[in-house]
Amino acid sequence: MSSVLSFQGVSVRRGASTILDDVSWEVEDGDRWVILGPNGAGKTTALQLASTRMHPTAGTVEILGERLGGTDVFELRPRVGLASASLAERIAPGEVVRDVVLTAAYGMTGRWREEYEGTDTEQADALLAAFDVARLADRRYGTLSEGERKRVQIARALMPDPELLLLDEPAAGLDLGGREELVGALAELAQDDASPVLVLVTHHPEEIPPGFTHALLLREGGVHAAGPLEEVMTAENLTATFGTPLEVSHDGDRWSARSAR
Repeated sequence: MSSVLSFQGVSVRRGASTILDDVSWEVEDGDRWVILGPNGAGKTTALQLASTRMHPTAGTVEILGERLGGTDVFELRPRVGLASASLAERIAPGEVVRDVVLTAAYGMTGRWREEYEGTDTEQADALLAAFDVARLADRRYGTLSEGERKRVQIARALMPDPELLLLDEPAAGLDLGGREELVGALAELAQDDASPVLVLVTHHPEEIPPGFTHALLLREGGVHAAGPLEEVMTAENLTATFGTPLEVSHDGDRWSARSAR
């Protein structure tokens, strides 16, 4: 398999603070990774590097065969889909849902004077349908529920037909029903061989969709464990990662964790 994403000795520092510390990590073609860790562990920073929105202080990051610092990131970014809270904040509430997805083809977050072909509109509508929000295509983005917005954001991230899809806490803020609907949609995506390589950031094992293959556990900016899900998702590893005694269970194709106290 070929490497899609490679961190070698990566550190990120801001002033006196070290956000990532000597992180090495390999993501290969066909992988579906989840990144778990407590607040401040460096999860979002890892995704910012992987999406070309940040450069490392030390070490090397290679994305789809291109090395950060040695390539034009504006040419590389369309090959990497990203759904994150910071990107979502840039979407105007008055934007039409179809246009929220459509404008990702140009790396924009709002419709201006650009022209789109009929095939672009068809693709946007097909992505909305794939995430069961086609009925919302003509609605204003600001009128959607949080769960509906999350689905639209992921459809948007897939619009440029990326080779790598990064999802930063896609279930954050959802109620139980909304979370389960989203996990189901991501499971379908993960189990589709035509889907891009996936990297999902979350705090909660319950949010790991079926079909995901690997886990990276981060604590205090460093790697505690990385590898196949079944090997990494142990009570011992999660207890050390989150700093509290935990019991971990694997029921069918879903994971969960609870206090061992």
